[in-house]
Amino acid sequence: MRKLALLGGLTAALVSLPAFAQDATSSDLDADRITIGVGGVYMPSYRGSDDYSVSPVPVIQGQFKGIGINPRAGGVALDFIPDNRDSGFGFSLGPVATYSGNRARGIRDDVVKRVGKLDDAVELGVTAGVTAYKLTNPYDSLSLSIDARWDVAGAYKGMVWTPNLTYATPLSKGSLVTLNVSAHHGDGKFNRYYYSVTPAQSLRTGGALPVYNAKKGWDSVSFGLLGAYDLDGDLLNGGLAIFALGSYSKMLNDGKDTPYTRIRGDADQWIGGLGVAYTF
Repeated sequence: MRKLALLGGLTAALVSLPAFAQDATSSDLDADRITIGVGGVYMPSYRGSDDYSVSPVPVIQGQFKGIGINPRAGGVALDFIPDNRDSGFGFSLGPVATYSGNRARGIRDDVVKRVGKLDDAVELGVTAGVTAYKLTNPYDSLSLSIDARWDVAGAYKGMVWTPNLTYATPLSKGSLVTLNVSAHHGDGKFNRYYYSVTPAQSLRTGGALPVYNAKKGWDSVSFGLLGAYDLDGDLLNGGLAIFALGSYSKMLNDGKDTPYTRIRGDADQWIGGLGVAYTF
């Protein structure tokens, strides 16, 4: 769980995998359903790192009594507004909760280790969005959403917000692809906590990481691709599916200029993974 903060754009794409199959086959959007999945993801050890490792990523998505349950990086979001695909548009609104262990554990860089571990962050907030259906075929969709989250665990004690744009379309009866663009904005407290280097921290590294003062702003933009295939060749009947995902993120502004990235890491961040999901 230590690196799930880097997966925001891809979890937005994962929502489309089981949701497509359900919405395409039934006009009863209140039908209860649940999808569980797990994947292995190769990704940086912290935001801006050039050290990579494999981490497990759990996924849960579904609907219960008209309430949508959608995955987030290290968490979950609820949607209290049911959609009707035949209307052409849908809306989402509900709470979101996530966990981030960025630089709290699993640091592989020896210099960054000397700075010391950061605290785990627990973020609570709200998500809202709009979806357009049937743009180029009866089953595609384009969704624009935004999450606003506040740290309630006393780690960085600030706020982030993340807009996401996701397009999903079937390639055949058994396959689906989604494209996603997302960005991440941190307030002054978030960026100072993760990107600043204090004089004391610089001293711990023997000057290898110079003093740096971060300010609020956009710290990354991401582009993701996810492909899924139902193992019985029919996405419309649920069951077992496999998926592959990839993402490229570019660290921006203080996320790029911080010594953690500029000196010890890399502004170009890559993610790749494979997984399985089952819809009940």
